[in-house]
This record gives sequence, structure tokens and C-alpha cells, in this order.
Amino acid sequence: MKVLLVEDDRALSDALCEALGEAGLLMERAENGGEADFLVRTEAYDAVILDLGLPDGDGSRWLADWREDGIELPVLVLTARTRWADKAAGFSAGADDYVTKPFETAEVLFRLRALVRRTHGHAHPVLRIGELAFDTHSGSVTLAGRPISLTAQESRLLAYLAHAAPRVVSRSELAEHVYDRDHEPDSNVIDVQVSRLRRKLGAARIETLRGQGYRLVDTDGAP
Repeated sequence: MKVLLVEDDRALSDALCEALGEAGLLMERAENGGEADFLVRTEAYDAVILDLGLPDGDGSRWLADWREDGIELPVLVLTARTRWADKAAGFSAGADDYVTKPFETAEVLFRLRALVRRTHGHAHPVLRIGELAFDTHSGSVTLAGRPISLTAQESRLLAYLAHAAPRVVSRSELAEHVYDRDHEPDSNVIDVQVSRLRRKLGAARIETLRGQGYRLVDTDGAP
């Protein structure tokens, strides 16, 4: 999951990016609304964490512009403002959820993961494709109840495929959502990492559709 953090407090931004990165999220950041606006319109993100008190204008202004232009990615508002009127303004601009400073990093993480799940049409925190289960809260993976050990990159790749299943995901979409924009891989790198996942999960669980991409499939006989 690739997340854009829009926050001008450098110390808070550093701490939050470090904590969420350790939890398996791919973090990118902007320090003002103008920079965030450019990134949201040119890069692919799974969610945005948006502070309202930005140096170049209220964050709700930028959010309202995104919604007006049809940009529908999930937005978690992060702010020190506690009045209901401020919260209402954020929701009216198009926010999906709201966290008030000071906050627990775990709460931000859980809310982000829930937003992304709902965006993909999943209500339950454990995504199941046959006997393969991906726990979006813990990041753990099991196959027929047996824990599967994955690298951080393999886990991000599987998480994206699991959220999208049974939809086919192209290589370019994987590159945009699973890898840092400054280190986007070529298709061969993605093929190699998919091959490693297949060795751990079973080759048939990740189907390749020539010219289209990959998708996770149920190979365990479920209807």
C-alpha cells in the first residue's frame, strides 16, 4: 500500500513515516498543498493522510478540488483542530475519516487499512482467496492455516493482489502502487518477485494473463 503523507511538521512527518513504513506501508510525503496536489494528480496512491493546517492554505481546500475533479482515492484527515465545525468542514470537502492530534500511530494505521479495504470492497480485515489468508491488520499470511514468511516487498506485492482479487492487475499498476516512484522496477523485476511468491504459495495461485497482468485465484475448489 502506497500512502502520501501531507504534513508540514517535519518531526511528526519523520516519525509517522518511519512507524508506518515499519508496518509495511510505502510512504511518500509532501510538505504543502501545492506539492501534494501535483503528486496526487501525477502519481498513484492507495490513500492520502492530509493535515488541514498547511502553510499554503487549508487542506480541505485541496481536498475539495480533488473531489471536484473526480479524484476519489481515500483521504484520512489528520489535524489538531478539535471543534466539530472543523471536522464537518473536512467531511464536507470529501474526507473519508478523521484523526485528531495527538494520536496513536496504531490508530492511524488501522484506519488507513480499513479505508483501503473498503475502497476495494472488503469489509473483513482478513482477505481470503481459497485457503490463502492475508490479515490486513497484522500483515501476516497463512496458507491452509500454516504461516508463510514473506519479505517486505513480497508482502506488499501480495497485499495489492489480494485487495484487487479477482481483478487482473497489470505490471504498470503494480509498479505504481507497490514500489517507490524513484525506484520503479522494470517488468523483469516484477516477474522475478512474482515467481518467488509462487514458490511460497503454489504456482497456480497467481495466474498470468498474457498482455494483461496477474491475478490471485482460488485453487482450493471453492465455488
